[in-house]
Parts: sequence; C-alpha cells; structure tokens
Amino acid sequence: MTAIDVIIENFSEIRRRSIKVWEGIPEEKLQWRPDSEAMTCIEMIRHVLEGEHLYQIIIQNRGNLGDYVSPFKARPIENLQRELRFSKPYRNEFLQMVESFSETDLEEINIDRTEAGYTRKLGDFLLRVGYHEAVHTGQMLDYLRTMNVDRPKIWD
Repeated sequence: MTAIDVIIENFSEIRRRSIKVWEGIPEEKLQWRPDSEAMTCIEMIRHVLEGEHLYQIIIQNRGNLGDYVSPFKARPIENLQRELRFSKPYRNEFLQMVESFSETDLEEINIDRTEAGYTRKLGDFLLRVGYHEAVHTGQMLDYLRTMNVDRPKIWD
C-alpha cells in the first residue's frame, strides 16, 4: 500500500463515519444549534462538504484561492441526502486529484497559504483536510449528546 493509498483510505473511512453520524441526526433536529453563534447541524454538514471542495481548489492552485466562487453558495441548504448528492461529483473529483499525485509530490509540492499564516507540504496538507472533517464529526457527536439523541456507533 502506498502513501497515496493510505491517504485515500483515510478519507474514505472518515467520510463513512461522518455519514453514519449525519444519518443519526433526526430530521427535526437538523436546524438545532447549541447557541446562536454556532452552526446548525445541517450547516455543519454543508461546511464539511463545501470545505473539501475549497481544499481541492487550494491544492490545485498550490495555496492561492484566486477568484474562487463556491458552487455550494448559491444552493439553499435542504436536507442531508440532497447535500450528499450535490457534493458527490466534487468528492469524486477531489479523490481523483489525490490519486493523481505521486509519492514524490507529497514531499515536493508546497501549499503556500502565507495569507493564512502557513506553508505545508502536500502530504501534510492532505492529512489536515481529513482532520478538518474528523474534528467536525466529533463536534457533531457532541451536538447529538447535548440534544440527548442516541449517537451512532462509529467504532466498528
């Protein structure tokens, strides 16, 4: 198994577990948030799905977002299944992009996000993409606990 294979497997496992958590949110609780400053459940799901596309653009441009306009912005947030359906082609493009990299690329390509305060090697940056989703999955589990809703078993 190559490093690229491991990174792809990690993305797949994180998303599989995220979807288990997301599917555990009762429909009537999708607009719930712990306080007025927090994202609702469905907003957080959108944030994760949209964020992956944003990361793809950052990687393709080696750090520069340019005049990026998110295809997610113009769409109303409706429900989980519509969000997953809409994001699927973007997810596939993202994974294809990752699969196109070589082992050497992971070390030699730099993602320069100086305006955000950092520059990272591609391999490091890709791991951070997965970490972003994993953190929000944990946050959503906390939302479910706070709502007193049964939490899906993700440690299978």
